[in-house]
Amino acid sequence: MKKGDDAITVTMDGKEVKITYEQLILTNNLTLQALITLLVKKEIVSPEELLAELQLKEKERLKKPED
Repeated sequence: MKKGDDAITVTMDGKEVKITYEQLILTNNLTLQALITLLVKKEIVSPEELLAELQLKEKERLKKPED
């Protein structure tokens, strides 16, 4: 691991563990995938609703601030 790659250091079982940004991103991605899968399987949200909401959030993110 290169110097500066560490995102955070946590203590687990009395030992310090360094976690990289890549590990944090991967964990976040897998967590979101699991959550989405469960929401769709339990029919709480449909794939179409999810896609529409993602498209809305993308439009909001790209929207220019109003003067």
